[in-house]
Amino acid sequence: MHRLTSIPFVQKLIPGLQDVAAQYHVGNFVQMRGSSEKFFESMPLYPRLGMHLLYYGGTQIKILHNQTVESVLKDLSIHQGAAYDSPDSVKNIPSFVETYSIQLDDLLEPDLTKYKCFNDFFYRKLKPGARPVQNEDDPTNLCSAADCRLTVYNSVDLARQFWIKGTGFQIPLLLNVTPDSDLAKAFDNASVGIFRLAPADYHRFHSPIDGIVGDTVDIPGQYYTVNPQAVNEPGFDVFTANKRSILYMTHQPTGKPVAFVAIGAMLVGSIAWTAGANKGAAVKRGEELGYFAYGGSTVVVLFPKGLMEFDADLVENSEKPIETLMKVSCD
Repeated sequence: MHRLTSIPFVQKLIPGLQDVAAQYHVGNFVQMRGSSEKFFESMPLYPRLGMHLLYYGGTQIKILHNQTVESVLKDLSIHQGAAYDSPDSVKNIPSFVETYSIQLDDLLEPDLTKYKCFNDFFYRKLKPGARPVQNEDDPTNLCSAADCRLTVYNSVDLARQFWIKGTGFQIPLLLNVTPDSDLAKAFDNASVGIFRLAPADYHRFHSPIDGIVGDTVDIPGQYYTVNPQAVNEPGFDVFTANKRSILYMTHQPTGKPVAFVAIGAMLVGSIAWTAGANKGAAVKRGEELGYFAYGGSTVVVLFPKGLMEFDADLVENSEKPIETLMKVSCD
């Protein structure tokens, strides 16, 4: 059966349909890597409601017993995270698998009855070899940090021009450091990879480099959705406003710093580090660093200017702009 978006006359309508989807906060198109095919990704109900609260309710309006929109989103995220940690939540797993057409063949545990709660399945593990890293013998190569929808920019200025419309997307704000700090200077106008995980995705994230694990820094914040409709909204600073945890790494081949920023979002109950918690440890490309609990979420990786050269097709898609569907194994 053909995808609707593969029909020629629908292809011609895609830019207009994407504008309508963004305007009404219902979803966005994503590019399939290696083909001209695009598919439509609808926004889940809760983030869609959150968007309407923010844009039509206004962040200063008091709602639901005198709570602000931000506090409602936070309470909802924490409550939902706790609900999906409960044993009773296992009943949601089969319908989630069916709704998102999740393939079970690659899972370390394909038997759905073995999971203790919904979150246990949500941050499921893959069996060894499910995401082999391409060009593994070349330590200068980069691999995707997650199964994700990816945009890449060779500078922060380009990221702001094509994708991130919030005026607050600045390196010092993202890293929560002063503009004159050594960290801010090290990542001045850095290259940026934005790895957005949708609810259907495998939610463990991996090292994009051969590197050494450094410090982690947790930054409290909001629980806004990281859907493109929010990221592309002028004046709405998702990445620098949301709760996030930053892992600083050293790129082994060059000795240069890399900042791996795990960003929580609406309905994300936690950001957990696994190998990323082992300061001083060496990690290879594709090695697991941590995981997100339930919800959509994003990893933003900063590379010092000139350290990485992104593939031409990823750059081209990002400048359209449209996200590219990626797996961890892809360079």
